[in-house]
Amino acid sequence: MNYQNPQIAEVAKLLQERFAELTEKTDILKSPELRGLYAEIPTLPVEQRGDFGKELNALKTELQQLVDAHQQEAEALPPIDVTAPFDINTPADKRPALLPSETGSVHPLMTEMGIILDIFYRMGFEAIESREIDDDYHMFSSLNFPEDHPARDDFDTFMTVQQDGTGKPLVAPAHTSIMQNRVLRSHKSKLENGEAIAVVVPGRVFRNEDVDARHEHTFYQLEGIYVSKNVDVGQLMATLQVFMREYYQKDIELKTQPFYFPFTEPSFEFAISCPFCDKKGCNICSHTGWIELLGCGLIHPNVLREADIDPEVYTGFAWGVGFMRMAMIKYGIEDIRHFESGKLDFLRQFS
Repeated sequence: MNYQNPQIAEVAKLLQERFAELTEKTDILKSPELRGLYAEIPTLPVEQRGDFGKELNALKTELQQLVDAHQQEAEALPPIDVTAPFDINTPADKRPALLPSETGSVHPLMTEMGIILDIFYRMGFEAIESREIDDDYHMFSSLNFPEDHPARDDFDTFMTVQQDGTGKPLVAPAHTSIMQNRVLRSHKSKLENGEAIAVVVPGRVFRNEDVDARHEHTFYQLEGIYVSKNVDVGQLMATLQVFMREYYQKDIELKTQPFYFPFTEPSFEFAISCPFCDKKGCNICSHTGWIELLGCGLIHPNVLREADIDPEVYTGFAWGVGFMRMAMIKYGIEDIRHFESGKLDFLRQFS
């Protein structure tokens, strides 16, 4: 740009040359020469101030445009042709080297999940995947957790700084039971048509645990939900016994003892006879003959009511099992941390 005022023209030429040498381009807007020109305005005759100020502002605008253009150029990345490396016209030696499929395998946990789901498909259940982030309502309120329950404390449950619509923090689910209310509501029409709700929910869950050979902060769980008329504890135990027998491919005895869960009533801890020693006692079962495996019970009437299902007409059962632990028992794996360690010597045993 050409400037009429010789003083401004001289400073403009100087600053344009300096701009090319500056590492931090925005420093040009703070140059002493530019500040000196602005300081000179009050000393000029009144009739000259307008033209001088107009040209000075034009200079500052030009410098700002130089800075902006440089920043845009620095941020611009060259376009990538995503088809080029795979174009049949690209010479073979120029194509990216991909890992051959024979060097990979399905992760053992995903293999076991497929086996487990296949058993439940044959038992008439359908599968719905769980979520890995959820709100306070589905994590606690819909499952009959009282407001002062310790699980609501962030010492036990991972919570985010992001909040849900009610202003409560979002949570990393500690159990796949977060899907129970959703499943009951979305499948309620089955009950009205005389059918049962029979759903299993696999998913990844997160807990504030001290990690050791038997505990992980991140693991996989399977939720089971069954609702119909006249459902009782005997049906719950029979369902789990058939599943265990199919999974471990041998007859399994059951043992339960009363427990407390907010979302079931009555609630039970469920143990199976050790499939390795047939209750004689071994290292796997800590020489007790039994392995505690899961929690279960009849769905609490309040949970059914929260899903607009009348507990006077319908009853149901639910359970939650960590199938990483089931796989450990099945294969005699001594440390749960192996599953997510990425150790090839461990993973190759299942490939």
